[in-house]
Amino acid sequence: MSIIPRLNRFDLTMIVISLVIGMGIFANPSEVAVRAGSTWIFFGAWLFGGLVTLCGALTFAEIGARYPHTGGFYKVFSYCYHPAFAFMINWVLVISNAASVAVVAIIGANYINPVLLPPDWQSPLYVQIVAVVSVLILYALAFLGIKVSARTQNLLTLFKVLAILVLCGAVFMHDDTHMIVKGLPNNGNIITALGLSLVPIFFTYGGYQQTINFGGDIIEPKRNIPKAIGVGIGVVIFLYLSINFTYYKVLGLGGLQQTTTLAATMAGVIFGSIGSKIASVLMFVSVLAYINVNVMSNPRVYYAMSEDGILPYIFRKVNPKTQVQEFGVTFFVLCILVVLFFADSFRKMLDYVMFFDTIGLSLAALSIFILRKRTKQLDGTGIYTIKWFPLVPVIFILSYWFVTLNIFWANPGAAFVCLGVFALGLAIYYLSVYLNKGKIPTK
Repeated sequence: MSIIPRLNRFDLTMIVISLVIGMGIFANPSEVAVRAGSTWIFFGAWLFGGLVTLCGALTFAEIGARYPHTGGFYKVFSYCYHPAFAFMINWVLVISNAASVAVVAIIGANYINPVLLPPDWQSPLYVQIVAVVSVLILYALAFLGIKVSARTQNLLTLFKVLAILVLCGAVFMHDDTHMIVKGLPNNGNIITALGLSLVPIFFTYGGYQQTINFGGDIIEPKRNIPKAIGVGIGVVIFLYLSINFTYYKVLGLGGLQQTTTLAATMAGVIFGSIGSKIASVLMFVSVLAYINVNVMSNPRVYYAMSEDGILPYIFRKVNPKTQVQEFGVTFFVLCILVVLFFADSFRKMLDYVMFFDTIGLSLAALSIFILRKRTKQLDGTGIYTIKWFPLVPVIFILSYWFVTLNIFWANPGAAFVCLGVFALGLAIYYLSVYLNKGKIPTK
């Protein structure tokens, strides 16, 4: 049973926003402040990151319009390059996305436990229990259907956006006595400070590329994917710049550098203990939205891999009534639950995620040049096309390569490990080809 489109433009816009706004904006500005070392580099990096993200969003909007397929982030590599290369880039998502969701679930449980449970129930065991229960509730909702998951996502996302706007209102209530100590300078040069600051910024802005995984779920994808990505990223950039300005005005650069629980700290400074609890609830809602959208998105990549014959047929089996890949969703949730029991060990692995992302996203964006040649027949049919082509994708690609080089320079060991993981994916692909006796389509 193939996937039938059920999601409209508003659904996809909410998915875009939730794919991007996870826990990063409530913690990563602290890391950016440390790496930037000055106010103007801090805000300059966020502005530049927003510009680059907009360029990436416009690029992926055209990719999604020209090649709307279920599991699109895998499919575009398979179509433009080769299925082997597609698997090499995407296979690590099976592990890293599950690990990312698990760690975020633990963080969310740490925030909500003091609000929900008595003081003597604040052990790591109860944190794990709350995290597991949160994942299982969203897993159960996923089985009710893709449309139910989308409506849940819409509600969680709207609440999260409203809560961020409320937090931003703190900027009108602060006075200079709220400012924490002066910031510590960065000891490196300006270029290095900017490059290293962009690593957590691009991670915080990332996620929107998964939108093209829903190509088969969207009604009128050639029109709705570009518009949803454009509106969604516009909302995200506005919210990110607003809340960073609020962080700075309330906490100062030094306050940003000294705490990673930014929203709760800021709310506590302005509103006291009640404000801190409200912020904790906000964090948990953000976590639920992040878990839910990943449970929706990642199985679609499995669907695309199964279409190419790399994964068994059962991964693309869809319930005709609910449009849910029941086995694919169950597999992804099981991966999350397994990681939850080793969350502390997997935290270090997440340090490598940005290296995977910079390579994967830049190469995916590069495919727009190939797609334009292979889909010339779509020109003039009303589909979205980038106005300032090729400048827009080139800005995005070069910026991500700049960050990749900074990661390699700062942590060459991590870079070599990641390249090794890519190579392992290539080996797994050809092993799968051998085991399937050459049934996988070739280019």
